[in-house]
Amino acid sequence: MLELLIGFIVTVIVGYFIIKEYKPAGVLLTAGIILLLITGMLGHTILPAKVASTGNMITDALEYVKYMLQYRGGGLGMQIMLLCGFASYMTHIGANNVVVKQFSKPLAFIKSPYILLVAAYIVACLMSLAVSSATGLGVLLMATLFPMMVAMGISRPAAVAVCASPAAIILSPTSGDVVIAAEKSGMALHIFAVETVLPVSIAAIIVMAAAAYFWNKYLDKKENTPMEKIDVSELKADAPAIYAILPFVPIVGVFVFNGETIPGLKLDIYTIVVLSIAIGALADYLKNRLNGKVTLEGLESCYAGMADAFKGVVMLLVAAGVFAQGLMSIGAIDNLIGLAQSAGAGGLVLMLLLTGLTVAAAIATGSGNAPFYAFVELAPTLAAKMGVNPAFLIVPMLQASNLGRTISPVSGVIVATSGMAKISPFEVVKRTSVPVLFGLATVILGTVFLVPMYA
Repeated sequence: MLELLIGFIVTVIVGYFIIKEYKPAGVLLTAGIILLLITGMLGHTILPAKVASTGNMITDALEYVKYMLQYRGGGLGMQIMLLCGFASYMTHIGANNVVVKQFSKPLAFIKSPYILLVAAYIVACLMSLAVSSATGLGVLLMATLFPMMVAMGISRPAAVAVCASPAAIILSPTSGDVVIAAEKSGMALHIFAVETVLPVSIAAIIVMAAAAYFWNKYLDKKENTPMEKIDVSELKADAPAIYAILPFVPIVGVFVFNGETIPGLKLDIYTIVVLSIAIGALADYLKNRLNGKVTLEGLESCYAGMADAFKGVVMLLVAAGVFAQGLMSIGAIDNLIGLAQSAGAGGLVLMLLLTGLTVAAAIATGSGNAPFYAFVELAPTLAAKMGVNPAFLIVPMLQASNLGRTISPVSGVIVATSGMAKISPFEVVKRTSVPVLFGLATVILGTVFLVPMYA
């Protein structure tokens, strides 16, 4: 019980400092090293069996940091960096703006403001396939769909809620979170993303769209929210319309090349993304009238995106891995499992517990990545000890982290969108709260019925 208490106290302290806007990677890394050192002081083994000891408690803790840098930075981290670099390049050449413009056009023909709200939400969710950043997508939607929605009679708080919430449910099979979840579930990416996650995601989006319709209509009537009419400014998109295809090339590539669709040809996610970047560069080269200098300069945005991904995502992933190892090596997880087993908890209770912890951490931190990266490290170990299918635990955790972020008043997407609309973040959270709760319930039910509890 002492180990569990120490793990709980350190976890609470981690949450406190992240809420105080300390950098999550630094907080998690520091807490993980401290837990590893305490583990050594208590006489427990710091390192897992696959990592050789240095012979000293302090250097063992640092050895695990080195191991995580090699393991995460060279494998999964490279996938994430490539995907983020690709997304940055698509923004640079204007392809993402073209996607937004093409998807926005049908909304102008919808007359009912609340039907428009549902349509805008669904279109925004589809846009999340091309724009992976929740905050980036929210800001982009505020600059494009928000004026159109307000002009059509949707209240400002409801329109902001639409812009803030499309990344609440993950759709993209190439999302960094999905890549991590697939690896931890021990499943191929295309099988995990398409056959396991996608059906649950689609069901949750449908339910959330219906909940958003009734909830916003109820709040507008109850609070007598004013409806505004403003001029809709056209989105500036200098790139050709065909550029709308480019952001979706990696997604198509996953379906076409990550299996045996074409006999004798199978490409992994690394090669697919590199191929997608090359296709984008070729398109930009043709657009610039064969000006190679301009095209090569544009590719710098891709490299910068990869560097930003290492700083903001990969290092967070490394730090979360160290923190998770600290919790496991000190024995906190074994104590937690013992309590669950003594209480007669099964796979369903364990899934609900991990999902609840992930949501709570996401609300507290305002991050969808940090809680998921931290807790997903524990899922395979817990699943193995409880005899549960890892995917049964990980699928709801994957969605819960993003759902929790959408109702966090300190999350980047809520703060950014509410600031652009000049309304309180808590007003936006009030609008997103009920749809998120319905979405979370749908994710849990969908997991129970569509994902086998036992492998």
